[in-house]
This record gives sequence, C-alpha cells and structure tokens, in this order.
Amino acid sequence: MMIKIKYILVLFLIAFQLKAQKVVRYDLYVRDTIVNFSGKEKRAIAVNGQIPMPTLTFTEGDIAEIYVHNELKKETTSMHWHGLFLPNKEDGVPYLTQMPIEPGTTHKYTFPIIQNGTYWYHSHSGLQEQIGLYGLFIINKKKDDSTIRKGIDDLPTIPVILSEWSDLKPENIQRMLHNANDWFAIKKGTTQSYGEALKQGHFSTKVTNEWKRMNAMDVSDVYYEKFLINGQNEQQFSDLKPGSKVRLRIANGGASSYFWLTYGGGKITVVASDGNDVEPVEVDRLIIAVSETYDVVVTIPEDHKSFAFLATAEDRTGSASLFLGNGEKQPVHHLSKLKYFEGMKMMNDMMKMNGEMNDMGMNMSLNKMDMNAVMYPEISGEDENSKPKIDHSNHNMEGMKMESDSTETSEIVTLNYGMLKSPFKTNLPKDAPVKELRFTLSGNMNRYVWSLDNKVVSETDKILIKKGENVRIVLYNGSMMRHPMHLHGHDFRILNEHGDYSPLKNVIDIMPMETDTIEFQANADGDWFFHCHILYHMMAGMGRIFSYENSAPNPLIHHPEMAFKMLKMDDRMFHFMAENDFATNGNDGEAMFSNTRWSIGTEWRLGYNDKHGYETETHIGRYIGKNQWLMPFIGFDWRYRKMGMDEQEQNLFGQKNTKDNRSVFSAGLEYTLPMLIKAQVEVYTDGNVRLQFERKDIPLSQRLRMNLMWNTDKEYMAGLKYIVARNFGITTHYDSDMGIGFGVNLNY
Repeated sequence: MMIKIKYILVLFLIAFQLKAQKVVRYDLYVRDTIVNFSGKEKRAIAVNGQIPMPTLTFTEGDIAEIYVHNELKKETTSMHWHGLFLPNKEDGVPYLTQMPIEPGTTHKYTFPIIQNGTYWYHSHSGLQEQIGLYGLFIINKKKDDSTIRKGIDDLPTIPVILSEWSDLKPENIQRMLHNANDWFAIKKGTTQSYGEALKQGHFSTKVTNEWKRMNAMDVSDVYYEKFLINGQNEQQFSDLKPGSKVRLRIANGGASSYFWLTYGGGKITVVASDGNDVEPVEVDRLIIAVSETYDVVVTIPEDHKSFAFLATAEDRTGSASLFLGNGEKQPVHHLSKLKYFEGMKMMNDMMKMNGEMNDMGMNMSLNKMDMNAVMYPEISGEDENSKPKIDHSNHNMEGMKMESDSTETSEIVTLNYGMLKSPFKTNLPKDAPVKELRFTLSGNMNRYVWSLDNKVVSETDKILIKKGENVRIVLYNGSMMRHPMHLHGHDFRILNEHGDYSPLKNVIDIMPMETDTIEFQANADGDWFFHCHILYHMMAGMGRIFSYENSAPNPLIHHPEMAFKMLKMDDRMFHFMAENDFATNGNDGEAMFSNTRWSIGTEWRLGYNDKHGYETETHIGRYIGKNQWLMPFIGFDWRYRKMGMDEQEQNLFGQKNTKDNRSVFSAGLEYTLPMLIKAQVEVYTDGNVRLQFERKDIPLSQRLRMNLMWNTDKEYMAGLKYIVARNFGITTHYDSDMGIGFGVNLNY
C-alpha cells in the first residue's frame, strides 16, 4: 500500500512540474527579401519580415517550442541555438545533428531552457548568416533565483546585436578570399604597396615581409559597406533617465568582424560573458570577438546629453552607434586608422623563414597582450586625442613583460580574459578521468586555408570522448589571424589566475602566438561541432567534431555515413577564378579551379597572326605542406607558331624546341621562393626541361600591379595593370613572343 502511495505521489509531482513549466512558442518564417543598407538594393533573407531575426525571450524553466518555416524558393536552411544546453538533435547543424530544412517545409525545435543569460541564434546552413539569419536569444533568471544581483540583474535592459553588411554575395566573398583577390584591401585602403612603404619610410619592412613569403597583413578579411547595430547603422534610446544605469545585452552576430566597444559617456562595467555571470570589472573598452556575447552596464549621461555606445570594426573601416539618453547627441570620437606598416614590422619579427612563429620567450595567454597593439595610434601616442604614454619604436619583443595588458600602460584599460572571474566555483570533478587534446591553429593566408594541425574537417575523423570524463584542450595559435573558437552544447572553463573561479564561456578568442587552455565536463550525448566562428574560416574547414562514445543513434539522421560525407563538402568546395587581357598584341589569360589541396589551372596566349601563334598550358597539382609552398603537378602543353622554313628554337639547355603543332604532356614541381616568386621546373614527354620564374601582382601602389616572368625557353614578360574596378583594369605588357601591347583586363 505504501509503495502504491509513493508511486502516486511521484507521478503527481512529475505532473505538477510539467504543468508548472511554461511552453513558449515562436514561429519563424524564413523568406527572401530585398534590403538597402548602402544605397543599393540587394537580396537578403529575413525572418518574419525583419533583419536581424526577432529577439527570442525566455525565462529559465520554460520549454522552448520553435517552428522554423522555410519559405525560401530553392535553399535549405537550419537554426543553431548558440551557447544553449539542449538535446543533440536540437542543435541545428545540417548533416550532423539534423537534416537540412527543405524549402516549403517546417521543422520543430523543442528543448527545455535550463540556463540563463545572453545568447543568440543563427543559420548554420552555408553562408546564410552573412545575409540576415541572426538574432538574439535572451533567457531571464527566475524571480526567486538566488544568483540575482541587485543593481545588475534588476536594471532595465537593451538587447544589442552587432553585424555587418556587404553588397557582394557571400559566395562571391568566399571565392575572392580563396583566390587572394586584393580588392577588399583596395577598398579599405590597406594595400601596403611598395609606393606606400617608401612614403612612410618602411621600404625595408615591405621587402622583409615578402622575403619571408608573406602578403600584406590585415586584421580582418572582408570589406563591408555598412556595420549595423540592431539592423541599423545608428539607433537612439531616448526614454532613459539621466544618471540611471542600463544593461546592454550584446551579441556579435557578424560573420567575420570583431568590434571594439567604447562608450562616450564613461566607463563600461562588464557583468557577464557568453551567458555566464562574472564579477563586475570596469574597463575603458573591450573587443568582442565574432559570436561572443557580453553583458555590460553603462550610466546614462547627465545634463540632457546623449552619448554614443560605439561599435567600431577592428580594422576601423566603419562603426555603428547606439545613442543613450534624451539629450543632444554628443560628437563621436572615432578610433584612428591602424598603422599597418608598424604591424607588418611586428609580424616580420614573429615569423621565421620556414613560415613558423618565432619563440618570443613569452607565455602568451588570456589576451593579456594584444599583439596588434603596436598598430593602435591611441596606444602609441600618435592619436591627437590621446596622451602619448608608451613607446613602441622597438618591436623586438624578446623578454617583454606580460604582467599587464599593453593598453593599460597608456591609461586605457582594455578587457582581457585574465580579468574575468566567475562569482562561483567552476571546478570540474577531481576524481574524473582527464582526456587532454592539443591543437595548433594553422592557416595559409595566401590561399585562405584554415585548419587545426594543418588538417581541415574533411581530412579528419570524429574525436571520441566519454561521458563523465574531463576534456582539457590546449590551443596554440600558430597563424597570423585571431580565431574565435566555439564549442557547441557546452560551456568550458578558461583557465586563468582565478583558479577555482575561472570563468565559463563557450567562445574563446585566441590571438596570434597565444596559448590558452580550456576544459569542460563531458556530460551530454551525440556529436558536437568545435570550430572557428569566423564564417569563412569555418567553411574553409577550421574545426573538429566531438562525438560521445555509445551515443544512441540520432533519429533525425537516417543515413549517418551519407550525412557525414555531405558535411565534409564545405571545405572540399572548388573555387573558380578567371581573367583575360584583351591587348593590341594578342589575347592572354588564365582560369583556375582550386580547393584546400588541389588546383586545376590553364593559361592561354592567342596571337592575331600565324607568327604570334597560340598556346595553352594546363596543370593539375596538389599543394603539400602547412604553408602550401610546394605543388607537384602534371600538365599538358599545346602550342602552335608559324616559324621560318626548318627554323627551330633552342633553350638555355641546348635542347631544340619547335612550336609548330607541339602537343606534349609534362610533370613538374612548383615552389614559392622568397619574394613570393613562383619557381617551376617542368619535364616534358619530348625530353625537354623548362625552368621558369614568375611573380604576379607586385603592388607598386594602391592600384598599380606589376607582373614578371622568365624561363629557360628564352621567354620573358613584363606587364603593368592598373585596377580600375573589382573586375576591370587597364594593362600594358611586353611579351618576348608578341612584343608590346596595350589593353584592358577583365577578371572574375
């Protein structure tokens, strides 16, 4: 009888709990739309008719019920709930945790809300995040939550989501990045040409840079026409009382842009990061990485003034403003342009001739030393609106002290991860087994290949972990870009000097040369993505998949092997480029398909008469090594040129060579030498050998490029191209076969 009563009581309690849980439903209608952020009408994707997507608001303890209606005509879609703890099948990664949502269909996501904080959500399908599919996901604490902080959690809040907009299709952006197109640098004014180097007294810096086989540096990849805050370049909140405080719940929903956050009305108090409370810390500024969230408290100005909360792109090409207060808008102090040649000098010191990073004798961690700080005018004292407090003339950083953020020495306090402290202990179970993993973040800026340990997702298997173990990951950034690494479905501890109170996050921004350690308790099931959240880095393959051993099959993935193959297609994608010169002395050009490892390219030269003839060379090669400086290839050479009776050419090796209807196969090697010179040795089936040296796109000025070529067949070429527009240029060149010519260049 007692057992029966206990059983009834248990059922009653379960029923009561379920009834007490509030089901909160949202319907999200995904549709094509037209937007105009920059003066041009462009295609985008909206949800419920708006960009960004609607802010979804819950209270811890709710049950989320979200219906995604895909009303796109041809595209599949998905939704990932960034930073949330949920069943694996609800995580929203196509081909990993679910199948894509087909056009004209509806997918239901449902999961309990078991946490609180500021999060966001976005499409995990292709590049849709870049064109509108991002929005805030806010979870409030329960009214009786014991962790409620007076003066913080009870403040009025303003949701803030940052993003950027490009008039280019994201697929075109991706293609241009992989083809080392420097149009974005031209638009941003960051080409770092030889002419600019001479003007600024950095000619030797430029030469050293190219001697080490590096292109011009940048702190971001893409030029954007507009930067947005809540879908606008400027927004004002006037219904705020002077002297009061307000909590900004900020998410960086950008595809590739970091943002500096500053406030014209005074200090910024950081109170949470990635949904997790931290002990309040007061700073002058902070940088928010792609996909990070921060909660900050600011004070509304007195005397009927309105100051800007400013989000400035890391490359300082633009900003977005949120004016707080009901008074007159105060002038905005925009951050000055970066000193790129100073950064290039620093980069030269960091890089060895073999492409690896120098051991600077420093324990780089926790963002304490921003290695780009030397580029900031407000730090170096060259900003007229700041006080000169530090001298960065000596860029040999050997032995540099790391006890404090470099920016603090100029009386500008910048947030770093060492400052973040959890208000409660975050220790993992001490008796649990530990699985330690080490990854080097690797990249090739010239070909835009991003990887872990020089392997992309498609080249690796899933990493098996066991439920109940502590997973520790040591991350070293051996690339020249910073990377925001995000783990799905889990929070991890960032180990810092606060020990037991190390902060919890789901994104860690790792700067060049930096080493950080994170750890998390394996307490879930299924497959979870771990990747760089710069969209174009992720699509290039920078990530891994953690898979729990003995997990039950995912009911949404009916053919796991096929799905995993589809998942790997992203970084195996081939990217196309082509250009052609229409000149007075002939027609020449090239076309190429390439992906992470392979290149299929052809070049052609077409004369206007038999004497000039025609030629096409095709090479299929595979890049080898971390830096991809070496490419073995096979090829085919087909050429025709009408020469004199019985006339034959002779190369520098004494080998005779006729160009009359010559068709031969070849095998060879291409290697990138210092100064970015491509050295190529090729052996043909007729026994001939050719050695060739070529350098393309030497930046003489912001828009002027030089091409040079010479080979042992006694062929040589020199040319100039002035870049007029993204796909158009004016050219002149001298060719040993065709003479001098003038024309136009069309490229894609």
